[in-house]
Amino acid sequence: MNVKILCLGILSFGEMTGYDIRKLASEGRFSHFCEAGYGSIYPALSQLTEAGHVTFAEEAEAGKPNRKIYSITESGRQALHLALSSAPGADRFKSEFLFHSLFADKMPDDYFRTRLAAKISETRATVERLKSSLEKCDHEPSGFALGFGVAINEAALAYLEQYDETVIMKAALEDSGFMESVDE
Repeated sequence: MNVKILCLGILSFGEMTGYDIRKLASEGRFSHFCEAGYGSIYPALSQLTEAGHVTFAEEAEAGKPNRKIYSITESGRQALHLALSSAPGADRFKSEFLFHSLFADKMPDDYFRTRLAAKISETRATVERLKSSLEKCDHEPSGFALGFGVAINEAALAYLEQYDETVIMKAALEDSGFMESVDE
């Protein structure tokens, strides 16, 4: 999925500013579909405007630059529908944490344990945020997407916590000298 389709999808729920779109795309219910920051959202909105898929109205704010309130047009709805008519590509998963984990044996023990604890905390927070959003959600398709996100992150959390228990147990055995006596 590209950022232009993401913007059209978000705008299909109602008009909003580029800031609102970025917030939904990075922190809200649209944050799990593709990477989208200001550097990609505003160029996408500009291209969508040029193509006639989006319009905007400027709103004056005292002491600030005018805000642009974006709306999807009928041709934008058609472009969104056309994009949704094709089969989605395969899910992609990328993780800097997993890259670091590949080198856990080349780092001090505490380094990876610290990273693992941080990832567990981050994943736990993600589960809670998604569950909170799901509780407030009254849009069934969004509820499905949020529920899927909860399920995936709960599975990841369970795996991380299980692995953490193994790492803690192994460290305790090594600290006690038990592993050295087993190796002899």
